Amino acid sequence: MCFDRRMIPTATPISPTIAPPATLPDFETCWRAVLTRDRTYNGRFWFSVRTTGVYCLPSCAARPPLRCNVAFHASPAAAEAAGFRACKRCRPLEWETASGLSRPVADACRLFDAADPQDPPSLAAVARSVGLSAGALGKRFANELGVGPRDWLAARKRDRLRRALREGTSVSDAIYGAGYGSSSRVYESSDRALGMTPATYRRGGAGARIAWTLADSDYGRVLVAATERGVAAVFLGEDDARLERELKRDFPAAELARDDRGLKDRVQGVLARLYGRKPTALDATDVPLDILGTAFQWKVWKALTEIPAGTTRTYGEIAQALGKPNAARAVGRACATNPVSIVVPCHRAIGSSGSLTGYRWGVARKERLLADERRRSSK
Repeated sequence: MCFDRRMIPTATPISPTIAPPATLPDFETCWRAVLTRDRTYNGRFWFSVRTTGVYCLPSCAARPPLRCNVAFHASPAAAEAAGFRACKRCRPLEWETASGLSRPVADACRLFDAADPQDPPSLAAVARSVGLSAGALGKRFANELGVGPRDWLAARKRDRLRRALREGTSVSDAIYGAGYGSSSRVYESSDRALGMTPATYRRGGAGARIAWTLADSDYGRVLVAATERGVAAVFLGEDDARLERELKRDFPAAELARDDRGLKDRVQGVLARLYGRKPTALDATDVPLDILGTAFQWKVWKALTEIPAGTTRTYGEIAQALGKPNAARAVGRACATNPVSIVVPCHRAIGSSGSLTGYRWGVARKERLLADERRRSSK
């Protein structure tokens, strides 16, 4: 027999930055990931090839091996303990399972974060430090994080500003400490950076009001929250108290107020989407949105609304449609951070194996949503 499941050894990780996953996927899932060069499984397992004596990442671009010559390992150390050496093509030791990023990208992020915000290093300098050209590092950022270095740095700058304001730092000190050259740049883009002005954000969201309400549906309770500009959150569940806690966790700095009557039209619009009575284009007049996201997240969310009801797309297929075939992991993160379930139908995104995983409101609910959509579409 070519394959012996006892060939999957475990061992102490080869370095502190590379830790084995809690469990290996099953053999068929691993084999399918190797055949499709699925980057979303990088760091979840490594595979070795008996005839070549090397071990690789699932996404390795080398010619696929024969199934009977393959074994799967929980870590690079496990593969090396079994007598295999690292592939020079995919460089499996560069992958960090803890962050889900390749080592050059993870190291570049750390270098950017450690630098003086007022005097950040150039992309070329950081790229040289991690052994890549600026162009190669930029491509890796786009593939693994969904955005280029410039957009990533802008997001980190906004994060520093939010954190400093939450900690009580004065507005001017927070602005300059985050790396902004002038306060006017922040106020011009405060809606995008904070959802409110810096002074309001520092006061814990005083003056920023989010109304919310709950409604019954065939899929359990639905929580709808909205600002005066549009819907900010749509949650699904069974327990009203838990849904309210989820809302407070997602919007800790806002003034939350229940308003059943005032949100009646918003709820009707969301329920119409839930039952397939309305198209799901972003920013439609029946359900205007007030949500924050990066340019890449908005691209993913828009792509989700274009998937026909009752059908699904894998994260890799969505990434391919966006022109970023290696960004399946970033697509998955964008789906996971979707704040408006149903309006942005992230339940139509699935794993590469076809499994209905990764749905915040439960796999069973996701399965039922898709089944009902297929039933309605077939009429």
